Amino acid sequence: MKVIDHINQATEPLVSFEILPPLKGKGISSLYEHLDPMMEFNPAFINVTYHRSEHVYKKRVDGSFEKVVVRKRPGTESICASIMNKYNVDTVPHLICGGFNINETEDALINLNYLGIDNVLVLRGDAAKNEASFEPEPSGHKYAIDLLKQVTNLNAGVYLEEDLKNNSRTKFCIGVAGYPEKHFEAPNMDSDLQYLKKKVDAGADYIVTQMFFDNSKYYSFVNACREIGITVPIIPGLKPIYNIKQLTLLPKVFHIDLPRDLSTEIEKCKTDKEVEQVGAEWLLMQSKDLKKSGVPVLHYYTLGRPKLICDVVRKL
Repeated sequence: MKVIDHINQATEPLVSFEILPPLKGKGISSLYEHLDPMMEFNPAFINVTYHRSEHVYKKRVDGSFEKVVVRKRPGTESICASIMNKYNVDTVPHLICGGFNINETEDALINLNYLGIDNVLVLRGDAAKNEASFEPEPSGHKYAIDLLKQVTNLNAGVYLEEDLKNNSRTKFCIGVAGYPEKHFEAPNMDSDLQYLKKKVDAGADYIVTQMFFDNSKYYSFVNACREIGITVPIIPGLKPIYNIKQLTLLPKVFHIDLPRDLSTEIEKCKTDKEVEQVGAEWLLMQSKDLKKSGVPVLHYYTLGRPKLICDVVRKL
């Protein structure tokens, strides 16, 4: 079932979760141990992140270096299929520009379609660790909107091989990312919103936001989107703070602000356990307010903290 159909049929805010695929070397049981507690809440869908390959250099016997491609979290397609098979819950694989050319992207989409997966979250993705800025693969997409257009083409039965006839159409529901505090590469919020509107106009069915810790910024973002004609559902993305390092790490890595009240409480903490308690209380406060306002979905970035997230959702 498509995400947009879940939203349209719901009578109250839904719950969804985002997970990481297991690290290479970990069995499928590690994924199930992560997901089992969440099934209590009947999530409408589960997002599965994609992690591009990395280039590492290994020293040869002769002293020279060999460039080796390493993927630490493989198997997004099979992970999504496994989740659907075990839990009978819809999945949303992340689809990124980085690390793929357009033919590999088409093959991935065809495989997802064969597996009965009809949702994708289309993202540009981050720059590779050895790159100062994002660089597409040769014959790959540079921007998320170009990747989105490839998905909508397949939905229309348009494949890269133009001579194909009587083509089967895919039926992907397409999500895109939104940034309540602006994407860090955008020169200003207005331009960022215009880029977002172009993605919606090109066929995006809904928006899911980057994490934020001040609900007023989400509400302002939604209002700004509505003012420029973006009418699709806007799902808030929520993440707990659970250690002291995140006080400086989150603003640096994700280019977001932490409210003064939250940072003040974290600064009082002497242990990560105390920080986790503060983070859980803040997340619960955010969730209650957003639920009361009637958001379409409460989307939680679990990222290795299923118990913390479950404790919060249970209190809702």
